[in-house]
Amino acid sequence: MSQIAQYRGTGKRKTSVARVILRPGDGNTWFNGRTIEDYFPRAAHRTSALAPLQTAGVEGTFDIRVRVHGGGPSGQAGAVRHGIARALVEADPELRVPLKRAGFLTRDARIVERKKAGLHKARKAPQFSKR
Repeated sequence: MSQIAQYRGTGKRKTSVARVILRPGDGNTWFNGRTIEDYFPRAAHRTSALAPLQTAGVEGTFDIRVRVHGGGPSGQAGAVRHGIARALVEADPELRVPLKRAGFLTRDARIVERKKAGLHKARKAPQFSKR
């Protein structure tokens, strides 16, 4: 049994984690059992998620299979983008430089800061009264 080539990448953004598998194909998408149009109704999220393929100039040459969970649509789109970029680098190490320049390989570290004890929110302190 011959194993077809597949490239994996894990992408993260905020609290979302995306497991991406790229297989040579004709551009089919599978996002948690749905097409990308179903999963990301907003065009901006679709464009963002598939941006690395455009930068690499390989759109339509890979079938994309994604399992993504956590966070909201924007975080998930960012996680998918990160995962696709990592999988593309695994498929072709030559793509590392253009993808890195475009900022697709950098993990966006902005996450919600945790609430601290004694404060109302992460940084909002109770009102100060001198007397």
